[in-house]
Amino acid sequence: MTDHDDDGVSTLAKQGSITFVGNVINGVLGFAIVVLMTRFVSPSVYGLFVLATSVILFMQVFANLGLPLAIDYFVPQYLEADERGKAKGVILQVTATVLVTSSLVAFALAVSAATVSAFFQEPAMEIALLLLSVTIPMLAIYNVLLTSYYSIKKLQYRVIMRDLVRPIVRFTVTAGLLLVGYGLLGLIVGYVVGLAVAITVGAIVFTYKAWDLLATDVELVPARPLVAYSVPLAMTSVVFVLMGHVDYFVLGYFLSSDDVGIYRVGYMLGSGLMIIFNSLSPVFKPLIAEKRDDIELVQSRFRTMVRWIAGITLPIAIVLSLGASSYLAVLYTPQYAEASAVVVLLAGAFLFNVTFGGPDGSLLQGLGYSRMVFVNTLVLFGANFVLSMALVPIFGIEGAAIGSATALFLVGTLTLVEIYHLDGIHPFTRDFAKIVGAGVPATIAGVPVVSLIESDVAIVVALPVVIIGVYLLALLVTDAFTEEDARMLGEFSPRLEEWLPVR
Repeated sequence: MTDHDDDGVSTLAKQGSITFVGNVINGVLGFAIVVLMTRFVSPSVYGLFVLATSVILFMQVFANLGLPLAIDYFVPQYLEADERGKAKGVILQVTATVLVTSSLVAFALAVSAATVSAFFQEPAMEIALLLLSVTIPMLAIYNVLLTSYYSIKKLQYRVIMRDLVRPIVRFTVTAGLLLVGYGLLGLIVGYVVGLAVAITVGAIVFTYKAWDLLATDVELVPARPLVAYSVPLAMTSVVFVLMGHVDYFVLGYFLSSDDVGIYRVGYMLGSGLMIIFNSLSPVFKPLIAEKRDDIELVQSRFRTMVRWIAGITLPIAIVLSLGASSYLAVLYTPQYAEASAVVVLLAGAFLFNVTFGGPDGSLLQGLGYSRMVFVNTLVLFGANFVLSMALVPIFGIEGAAIGSATALFLVGTLTLVEIYHLDGIHPFTRDFAKIVGAGVPATIAGVPVVSLIESDVAIVVALPVVIIGVYLLALLVTDAFTEEDARMLGEFSPRLEEWLPVR
């Protein structure tokens, strides 16, 4: 099958464009929530909230045993084989199991809240953990709903639940409570209420839109394949969540909650590069899983995803790297400009990592190599933890950023080596080289903007215009657009497909 005949490219573009719009909306609303919090509470209160939610997200991984990840692996295969009863069985079995396990974990956390708060030497953290412990079973069901949408490739409904309802409700409730002076309690209640309303709406929409699947007679499937696939990914998720939050834990242990809050803002801005990967990854994994025996087709789909992720993410990384201090000062407050080095380090690391398979190893997951994903994530966490423990006492928040960046580069390289060794798959083509090469003149053009302009606001406005303009011009000059790119753009707009100059 040629690239031109692959309907998966159209599916990737169509569903990816839907999730991209959702991610942009979610990103804007998430940014608005953080701006709200950083302006109404001190960095220490914000840092305390970050620490508490990090503990919740870490415990939640133990609560669901990785089982929600089995849904978007097995359900697409059962649907492809027209075994709808088994597809329904997977969803029901996973839901019932995670409800029990997550409730037990939530109770355990509530009992040990005082011990955890004493470890971080933050007394107020005990109350925060007690109140937030109810979200552990809620997050388990939330993840079941998300992966259920992924499995049937109806990501527009995920957008409704995750990217619209949850952040809008959370922002509204949080803003109202902060305005009347509720501080940390306002942050917590906004988080809980936003999640509860999102789950309610998501469950109603999924029941309505997937009624033909849910009305099918259920056929329970053997638990062993589900567990065999999920347990390595559960361990992967434990390590991966630790990876995402170990910086906060280490900073909270060695430094103050103020440093945690400042680092969190820098980390969030740098990790904004994941928006394109997060838009394509949910549909990419099922597309790989359903055709995992056709290695030629898998490589074609992987190369398409890599080019699009790199092509859109690279200019964003250049903008953030060159204008980090200006964006932090303007979007948040000048005191957060202290995290500019964090943004620069993480922007480069996330760009490399998401381009070559992503931090969650979605290609390896789709091919069934769940144990290898676990090993990679263990390496990711180990490198990050060791380096952060060594460097934070010396370099502060920059030490945590160096640890995370090094680990991301390391695992991105491991993923490339593994997929080539296992299946002979690699992303390196002449078309990919043109995408990367266009970043050189764009970077050169952006340097004078940050060097000669003194106003942070002017830099924030001018820098993306210059860099993106030069980047697109470089793509046109090098004749970088392919027929496949035109097809992908055609899913957004037929006019764009006609306009794009294709060789």
